[in-house]
Amino acid sequence: MTENLSRILTQSIPDEMAGMRLDQVLAELFGQYSRSRLQQWIKQGDVLIDGRQLRPRDKVLGGEEVVVTVMTEPETRFEAQPIALDIVYEDGQILVINKPAGLVVHPAAGNPSGTMLNALLHHAPELAHVPRAGIVHRLDKETSGLLVVARTLEAQTALVEQLQAREFLREYETVVTGVMTAGGSVDAPIGRHPVQRKRMAVRPVSGKPAITHYRVLERFRAHTYVSVRLETGRTHQIRVHMAHIHYPIVGDPVYGGRLKIPKQCSEGLIQQLRGFKRQALHARHLGIVHPTTGEAMDWTQPTPADMQALLDDLRQDLLSMERENLR
Repeated sequence: MTENLSRILTQSIPDEMAGMRLDQVLAELFGQYSRSRLQQWIKQGDVLIDGRQLRPRDKVLGGEEVVVTVMTEPETRFEAQPIALDIVYEDGQILVINKPAGLVVHPAAGNPSGTMLNALLHHAPELAHVPRAGIVHRLDKETSGLLVVARTLEAQTALVEQLQAREFLREYETVVTGVMTAGGSVDAPIGRHPVQRKRMAVRPVSGKPAITHYRVLERFRAHTYVSVRLETGRTHQIRVHMAHIHYPIVGDPVYGGRLKIPKQCSEGLIQQLRGFKRQALHARHLGIVHPTTGEAMDWTQPTPADMQALLDDLRQDLLSMERENLR
């Protein structure tokens, strides 16, 4: 049976902090942890000031000794499973994973096992002592590409702060239905669909802020190859925003709309479009600031084979029509 892990942090409160609230002091002294986590430890009695337990709002005098017992409960709800991971980068603080389409990131109803989280617990057992096994952000099951995982509490706090400050670089590539004239931005709040609760939707009043930037990479006869950059990270954000501006993602089973087949196209392209059963969306480029070294780091993953085959067929279709028009 796995036991809880604990370690002790000690620090003297500087005299210039006299009169400040305890939770504010701890946020200054132990900035590697989130304020909510520090407040939780105070309330649980894991923070002692000169041997005494105080409340988060209590004021300090300056000069006291702070002792924080950092406790982490092991993640026992989920099983470690030997599932292969495509690890792009790894050190003592972070893991960068290239997730294939079809792999669920986190267990949920309908997917209690066989997920990336189960694989992470097997690859790095210490992740049992980091909330959500260090998962900071997610990709939908049928979206492929890059995501970062924190291996320590400190790294997780730093990465979450970057994410909340919109400092992550997250660029995707996608194929959408319709021919875009130009790139642009979508600034449209997203929230749960009022009727279909498994869907998300643009909700101008009740939704959370959501901003997506996009630019055209290549145009075809009835489709467009697009680069997308996320400024925020709402559930299904790119899929919802592209559908909202009437350029739904090819293969999207929820927001994709009607299949569009170019006139007089080849049988091969028809089968390619009909057979593409996942959203044509790939997290191509990820950039972060390393949580401990402060170094700017980024990674790029090439277009996956299924999307590449789709693009090749769309290019061939366009070329064939251009040749036909020249006759």
